[in-house]
Amino acid sequence: MKLSEFSFALPKELIAEFPNAHRDESRLMVVNRKTGKIEHKVFKDILSYFGPQDVLILNDTKVFPARLYGRKEKTGAKIEVFLLRELNKDSFLWDVLVDPARKIRIGNKLYFGKDDELVAEVIDNTTSRGRTLRFLYDGSYEEFKALIETLGETPLPKYIKREVKPSDRERYQTVYAKHEGAVAAPTAGMHFSKELLKRIELKGIELATVTLHVGLGTFRPIEVEDLSKHKMDSEQVTISTQAAEIVNRGKDHKKKVCAVGTTVMRAIETSVSTDGHLKPYDGWTNKFIFPPYDFRLANCMVTNFHVPGSSLLIMVCAFGGYDLMMKAYTEAIKNKYKFFSYGDAMLII
Repeated sequence: MKLSEFSFALPKELIAEFPNAHRDESRLMVVNRKTGKIEHKVFKDILSYFGPQDVLILNDTKVFPARLYGRKEKTGAKIEVFLLRELNKDSFLWDVLVDPARKIRIGNKLYFGKDDELVAEVIDNTTSRGRTLRFLYDGSYEEFKALIETLGETPLPKYIKREVKPSDRERYQTVYAKHEGAVAAPTAGMHFSKELLKRIELKGIELATVTLHVGLGTFRPIEVEDLSKHKMDSEQVTISTQAAEIVNRGKDHKKKVCAVGTTVMRAIETSVSTDGHLKPYDGWTNKFIFPPYDFRLANCMVTNFHVPGSSLLIMVCAFGGYDLMMKAYTEAIKNKYKFFSYGDAMLII
């Protein structure tokens, strides 16, 4: 299939600027792949679609405040620094994106905080906007991380045009976030409240957690018409023995195995055995899933409504079927569902 087949017109007013007041009361579209039936529900109704020993797979990555605003030495020019990846804990080395990049050269120093609490030196160029920074910090690693927490801003996607609010630190995060390392949230999981998770547990539904640290590549536009030529950015994945056992037990008992989000689907499809079972894994993935694709593990999926032409939409179409998903998206626009990170959800069964 070609990239142009995944384009559609999205009214700007359907892009969610704020999360729903209550996590589990966002809207939920339920799409049945066998019958083609589309239902309109509230997210907490998801409970009625699962029973004892069914499995929900969650991504427990935790978003950190990756966006810093600093100023350049001498000129005082304002510079945005987006922390992408920690390279070395001991020497405080990071891969970052800088904006405006044309002003930032090797050897420049950047100052952060009202009283210059943090200083960084540019030591390498990586891409047109990419740089490697060494933070010149004398304290412990824990103190450095605490300073990043204080100075950093929640990395809301750029299509959310408003200012970041203190509440975003909690809401641009799942309630089960545990392992820090993501610069974008696994948004399908943001609809689960603690109360809903408790009700899921009481119903006997199994929860398995994997970790995929979502990178900025999740927002990177696809620039090739031939999808087979697109390259995804690598993201770090951890799948424990316990998680693999829960998923495999559900699969062997012919239960529902539900991937909560595209990041979970990429993680589990990265580490599937030849006999269709999930293997423990600790490594990286740059897997790009596009139609046609034979999914080996999950037989249902929770996802948000995605950007036209994005790798996320393309994966959803591979799972739900192109024609049915395009029909569902048309229905979502007609019924004014909210799109993107803070938007509404879809359950594909």
